[in-house]
Amino acid sequence: MHTGGHALESKIARVGYYWPTLRNDCMDYGAPRAFTSSHIPVAILQLRTESVATISSERIKRFLWKKIICRFGIPAEIVSDNGTQFASQVTTEFYEGLRIKQLFTSIEHPQSNNQAEAANKVILRGLQKHLEEAKEELPQVLWLYHTMFHSTTNETSFRLTFGIKAMFPVEIEEPSPWTALFKPSQKEEELRANLDMLEYAVKARAARNYDKKVAPRNFKPRDLVLRKIIRGPEKNKLTPIWEGPFRVLEEVGQGAYHLEHLDDRRILRTWNAATLRMYYS
Repeated sequence: MHTGGHALESKIARVGYYWPTLRNDCMDYGAPRAFTSSHIPVAILQLRTESVATISSERIKRFLWKKIICRFGIPAEIVSDNGTQFASQVTTEFYEGLRIKQLFTSIEHPQSNNQAEAANKVILRGLQKHLEEAKEELPQVLWLYHTMFHSTTNETSFRLTFGIKAMFPVEIEEPSPWTALFKPSQKEEELRANLDMLEYAVKARAARNYDKKVAPRNFKPRDLVLRKIIRGPEKNKLTPIWEGPFRVLEEVGQGAYHLEHLDDRRILRTWNAATLRMYYS
């Protein structure tokens, strides 16, 4: 016994499962087929990049306006690392003018933006093969990334984003069954429904997978902790890797904490639990 198609679709998305034909499968086949391992790809959003010599606040502002806002609308939140370009007055005022909530990843914790870090590795490997023409090769490398099958999803990010297969140049000269039988009108309703469920399903599944791998490390207000030292050019292997102690002020969610010095001076930014350890006096 299972619920109706729409209710079943919503339940599957809430636990983090998604595939482009989710709605049709729920209507036609019900729960038993929806949970087979060959039908649960996880989607990622497409990348937007720009080749620049230096990264400044003004460049970030123009990039966000041209590549993000003018194409997809104004986002509710934007997450970035703690670079001075992102924390500058120019960037902050730009966000405030558009009512965008500005969020920062915890210091020295790249997992906070793990999806971007993983994509960067693929792009860099592609560009290293054409260093002299890296700027010209960037669009081709991105196209390759968007249309390649990913082992974690067994799908392309292009299809998971738009609910449709990308057409390759070879298919113009040698039509495939997919191009010969494709009818745009039949895909419109399915595409609208899939895009509504996409982001919700991805976040739910990503959170569940992350929770399985991470051992909980919780701190309470007024706990004394040591903080991992960020390695800079002046650091070496003999330099201590922990500093402190510091006092925990509060947890702000997702394992991030506000800290203060023992003389009650508050420390800016948040620190992830992975970079903290309990201090025992």
